[in-house]
Amino acid sequence: MKRIFLIGYMGCGKTTLGKLIAQKVGFDFVDLDAFIEKRYLKTVATIFAEMGETKFREIERNALTEVSLFEKVVIATGGGTPCFFDNMSLMNEAGLTIYIQMSVQQLATRLEISRAGKRPLIANLKGDELHNFIEKGLRKREAYYLKATMILSGSDNELLEKTIAALYA
Repeated sequence: MKRIFLIGYMGCGKTTLGKLIAQKVGFDFVDLDAFIEKRYLKTVATIFAEMGETKFREIERNALTEVSLFEKVVIATGGGTPCFFDNMSLMNEAGLTIYIQMSVQQLATRLEISRAGKRPLIANLKGDELHNFIEKGLRKREAYYLKATMILSGSDNELLEKTIAALYA
């Protein structure tokens, strides 16, 4: 196995878990959004605002194609990455895909804490509004997420342990 792709809804811990997995297995770590931001010298939110979602998704697809050629790497994708073009097929063919599955309530609790700044889509949402936003978004995306090679659910520590165990099984 040369590549591990982490997918899931925003706030599920792809970046945090990805860094831990990469460290444990001796791989490099790439956060796809950070990769794009470094390349374009703009935040994802700015790219969205200036160029629109369609252009961003093209940029994201090109970045995904590029990083899918890297070896010995754990890649944390954006929450929407699997849902556009044939990105899910690309990732499944290039390596192991892991869906970090969390309930709407788990995601809402986590996103309540981190919604400002990096998460402009939810910066002004609280309580039921945030819960409903997540529920609707997850409903749209989960069909794509479920195409992953592996589905993991649980707390961060449980996810790490399950992932490492699965990789070495």
